[in-house]
Amino acid sequence: MKLRTPHGPAARRRVGVLTGTVTASALLLTACGIVGDGDGSAASAAKKDDDITVGLLLPGHKPARFDEFDQPLITKQVAALTHGKGKVVARNAESDADKQEKQFAELIDKKVDVVLVDPIDSRAIAAQVQQAKDAGIPVIAYDRLAEGPIDAYISHDNELVGQLQGQALLKALGDKAATSKVVLINGSSTDPNTVHLKKGLREELKGNVVMAGSYDTRDWRPELAQKNMEKAIAAVGLDNIDAVYSANDGMAGAVIETLKKAGVTQLPPVTGQDAELAAVQRIISGEQYMSVYKPFQREAESAAEMAVAKVQGRSIEFDALTRDSVDSPTRKGIPAMLVPVVALTKDNIKQTVIQDDVYTVEDICTPKYKAKCDAIGLTS
Repeated sequence: MKLRTPHGPAARRRVGVLTGTVTASALLLTACGIVGDGDGSAASAAKKDDDITVGLLLPGHKPARFDEFDQPLITKQVAALTHGKGKVVARNAESDADKQEKQFAELIDKKVDVVLVDPIDSRAIAAQVQQAKDAGIPVIAYDRLAEGPIDAYISHDNELVGQLQGQALLKALGDKAATSKVVLINGSSTDPNTVHLKKGLREELKGNVVMAGSYDTRDWRPELAQKNMEKAIAAVGLDNIDAVYSANDGMAGAVIETLKKAGVTQLPPVTGQDAELAAVQRIISGEQYMSVYKPFQREAESAAEMAVAKVQGRSIEFDALTRDSVDSPTRKGIPAMLVPVVALTKDNIKQTVIQDDVYTVEDICTPKYKAKCDAIGLTS
């Protein structure tokens, strides 16, 4: 089942509520008496199980959110839920699937209590997931779905991300959409999120634009996105490209630079995802048309809650944490949380990344962008 949410002001207000310092799921856990609620037996059970170790496997340093937000948020939330006794052992694979497999094996050898894994190659990681399960270590897929016997999955509704990106392109192209040529710079073919992004995108674009070329980008690497964009320019012609679908912000930056170097006089609409600071600034300057803001505070904190609950022997299969379910090629009906997403444009920067304390106005409106910020009323 896919989580569907409304968009516009109501949805943005919901984002603000869901990404507060104390998450809705944490409140529900407390209200249900699942986190210590003053009852002596519950409190003593939680205290007994507080000394836990969470293994965290991250895929790379791009997007920057993994280092700047996800890891610190998960570490802080694990500590908060375990009275400061729980710890996180984090590893970053730097976009190397073989390295991630070795890091996974290392965590199993360390006998961590649970593993949160954001897989580079969802199929290849299945063997390590099975090894963890054989060792009695539960595994939760984080941000990207892994194959193998995982216990739960938390991410965003990636099909909806693709739909929002497609809708944005159609809006930007307006009444010229039907004859407009759109180049698709997709994410990595080994990332299951790419499949869902493509599905959502094509639901919006099929029959409504001319999809002039589609390129998968290994490991989401901007330098490979640049090469793909160069191929697209050679195949389609610089003056014939009316819009570019870029699956995320890192690649969007590479696409935009490639177009500029090729001599484009007016940049076509370019999409993105992740609401990276550089992308927000490109949106303000008019170089990038939009991004997709994914409230990763809620994703990270809820992942920590799932991990702690699983280790402490509490069920995560209730509405507060896993109100959805997803299928992988190797397992059906995986308990899941799919966090809502919001299309980010220059019109709602205040109501999204600033309201949720992801960035301050000062972070965004550096001297280079101050005039553009002033023009859209983005002032401190």
